[in-house]
Amino acid sequence: MGWALLVIMTAPFAVSVVCYFAPVQICRGLTLASGVLTFVLAVLLVPAKTTTALSGWLRVDALSIVFLIAVAFLYAVTAVFAIGYVLPAGGNGSAARYNRRFFAGLNLFAWSMAMAPLVNGLALLWVAIEVTTVVSALLVAIDDTDSATEAAWKYLLIASMGLGIALFATIVMYYAGSSVFGGSYELFYPKLLGVAGHFAPEVVRFSFVLAVLGYGTKMGLVPVHTWLPDAHSEAPTPISAMLSGSLLAVSFYAILRFYQVTVRAIGSTFPRNVLLAFGVASLVLAALYLARQRDLKRLFAYSSVEHMGVLAIGMSFSAPIAVVGVLLHVLAHAAAKGTAFFGAGSVLRKFGTKDMSRIRGGIGALPWSGPMLVLAVLGLCAMPPFGIFRSEFLIVSGGLADPRDVVAAVLIVGVTLAMLGLSWFTSQTMLTPSPEGVVRGETSVWIVVSMVIGLAALTLLGVHPPGQLSDLLHRAAGELGARP
Repeated sequence: MGWALLVIMTAPFAVSVVCYFAPVQICRGLTLASGVLTFVLAVLLVPAKTTTALSGWLRVDALSIVFLIAVAFLYAVTAVFAIGYVLPAGGNGSAARYNRRFFAGLNLFAWSMAMAPLVNGLALLWVAIEVTTVVSALLVAIDDTDSATEAAWKYLLIASMGLGIALFATIVMYYAGSSVFGGSYELFYPKLLGVAGHFAPEVVRFSFVLAVLGYGTKMGLVPVHTWLPDAHSEAPTPISAMLSGSLLAVSFYAILRFYQVTVRAIGSTFPRNVLLAFGVASLVLAALYLARQRDLKRLFAYSSVEHMGVLAIGMSFSAPIAVVGVLLHVLAHAAAKGTAFFGAGSVLRKFGTKDMSRIRGGIGALPWSGPMLVLAVLGLCAMPPFGIFRSEFLIVSGGLADPRDVVAAVLIVGVTLAMLGLSWFTSQTMLTPSPEGVVRGETSVWIVVSMVIGLAALTLLGVHPPGQLSDLLHRAAGELGARP
């Protein structure tokens, strides 16, 4: 299956180049084809234990396949949504240029995020995530408004500082390995994991803290999350969906790669405590901020901070079932948050505003996407039968089995507060009577289709995940040191 890695590495990039010059109709078709192809190839990799290409420079194992599926699924569904969201240029030359830049950037963004779980080694991983920063910052600013430019600049500054810290973490880990390998070697994962027990413990601890702080900036962990609400709110809706559902997950993946090495070098207690501190801070602060939001997209942005806190807390539990729940949560969050942002895009297109005080009667105005947005929010609130209910149930079960079961209680309280904030504002905007003058009807069938796909995946993950996917999650948890 090494050929699949090569296709994933080349297809989105090639489509990005073509879209920069091609008419928008061709860009739409190629983007959809590339997204579907990438997702299909990611699914074909699920049974594989380890697959390599390019003499080992590309490599996927169970852990990287989980995150590749999250990226590829959201890429494919966002391609469907973008067809309906991006308006035809007509005879407008500036609109045509915007559309070409948008589709070129969307594909390049997806390519950079897919490369992160494909590459083999901490150094290449840093390069891939750095590329995601540059591309996504340009996409945040693509609407060329003052607020979008400010959000992109803020994002670029904060993310660059975070990635500078992450680069330092990589250098420190390289130094830890030099005591075994000498002054020149590749930071390939199998090589590091095979001899991590011989690394100097204090050096590995320092490297892990730097990695959590550095990549945690891109993941949206408190207190280095401040770029996230502005960027998610100002970016075009398809980009907001990919930022929240894919980019944050890829950054978490980078932390888990450092976690793997750290666990094998010094055991799991120290890295679990570090993740616990960041996770609790993120969950609690996000839950409080959710009660103060008036911008629909910022509401979902703070929900992303909350769910990143859930992931970090889940990794702090020692029970293997919690780690399986964390990996399932990555997939479920991608489906739920993508669908929620698609619904927000439909509302924005219908009402012309993100201000929730000016949005009323969403279900009456949007007969399909309105109810599905409510269902997506219920999914984010961990209501059954959706995937986040199942993943958080596994995480809480693992927490209750942990000696520090008080953290599980904190998790339950934080998630409940977040649920109250999300459900209150959603009910005010979607379940109230429609104002006069609002024409009932959808803005695009493609938006409806994308939301149906997202909700179907979210429901499947909650009701009965496929057997091979469940096996993949358990294998990935084993690679993270969680043994039954």
